[in-house]
Amino acid sequence: MNKTRFLSLLMGTALLICILLFSSCGNELPPMEGDLPDLLEDFTEKITGGDFEGAYAFFDRPMRIALPKSRLKRVWTDLVSQAGSFVKARGYVYEQTQGYDVFNVTLEFENAFINMRTVFNSDKRVSGLFFQSGKDPDAPSYTLPSYGEPALYTEEEIRFGLKDWELSGTLTVPDGEGPFPAVILVHGSGPNDRDESVGSCKPFTDIAVGLANKGIMVLRYDKRTYTHGNKFALIKEYTVYEETVEDARLAIDFLKNHPKADPMKIHIIGHSLGGMLAPRIAEGREDVAGCILMAAAARPLEELILLQTRYLAQADGKVTPEEEKAIRELQKQKENIQSPNLSSKSPPSELMGVPASYWLDLRQYSPVETAARLAIPLLVLQGERDYQVTMEDFGLFQEGLGNKKNVTFKSYPSLNHLFIRGDGKSLPEEYERPGNVAEETIQDIADWIKSQ
Repeated sequence: MNKTRFLSLLMGTALLICILLFSSCGNELPPMEGDLPDLLEDFTEKITGGDFEGAYAFFDRPMRIALPKSRLKRVWTDLVSQAGSFVKARGYVYEQTQGYDVFNVTLEFENAFINMRTVFNSDKRVSGLFFQSGKDPDAPSYTLPSYGEPALYTEEEIRFGLKDWELSGTLTVPDGEGPFPAVILVHGSGPNDRDESVGSCKPFTDIAVGLANKGIMVLRYDKRTYTHGNKFALIKEYTVYEETVEDARLAIDFLKNHPKADPMKIHIIGHSLGGMLAPRIAEGREDVAGCILMAAAARPLEELILLQTRYLAQADGKVTPEEEKAIRELQKQKENIQSPNLSSKSPPSELMGVPASYWLDLRQYSPVETAARLAIPLLVLQGERDYQVTMEDFGLFQEGLGNKKNVTFKSYPSLNHLFIRGDGKSLPEEYERPGNVAEETIQDIADWIKSQ
């Protein structure tokens, strides 16, 4: 298998391998000495070289509690078992956020590129660490779609949300006086940016400029776990409400008060996890005119995680011992998640890195049953080449909603999970090649919204 995002755990876009991000909240250890780039290089060499005691020495007090040496070793071992042997570090990108110095280091493995996000506090100690699917630094860059004519829209930077969890976003506004029908884009799993960037693809940018060219206003925003990842990881118990639902509803409140948005024609477009949760976001809201579910999961997430991992392991015709080990571990963790004994005391390390509260909440939610209770128009779209959310999920929506007159279904034979056209078996390598959401899909969404 080529070096790509081999490790797609949930069926969203740029998805987490395992989040281990903690913020410093009081530190009794002495400051580290040296320049940050040199400290980063030393830390990276230690963790990638298997010197976990040496890497642990960089941690501040909260990190030492949250990520003891034994757990750090397990995280790295699990990562290597799935991504293949570590090859080399390929440079970093620096940023400052919330008073912290953050380095995003691209790590090259045999089968994947991984982004290691390392957070240093004011004492130059590591107060945050997480591993995320990364991008080949040599991959081609994204290009706007041919159907997104910039002369036909303007873009406006916005901020909205709760006081301590404010988010940044972009409004893509068609030329003209308005008011325009409007949509809110809701991301898939993981800490997605407003463009839902995956490799060389930006599907939410495609949808935004494509719909704006057809007279529809679009709001897209950086996800809470992307903007406030450091703070979010301090929450011991959370659900999809805090991760996704709450901010999507706040985006509705923001958009319906915008002078160029028609408050009676606000729609939700949810992709992947966002599509799965769109019925939950809309339920009980009289200000949602309709929902578009793109590649929406109907089956439990933990099942899709395991199925996706098996698919990728078998894609090259052979399953390595490391891949078999990873599959067995995920099977065990899936059983833990589905166990009747699951409780708040169950450790996230045995639940695919996510707290029990997340899974217990999802047990009570059925996207198909919730969608069936909605009276608003629904459009369910699916790429038939999608290996992350498959035609089986699409079939379950058809089975549960097929008799409802307010629901429309359409699938596309040549489209993948990102609704980008391709041939043959879909693999993560596709996401490294520049591509755009199919114009047919953009047209179908625009026609459907305008027909309501």
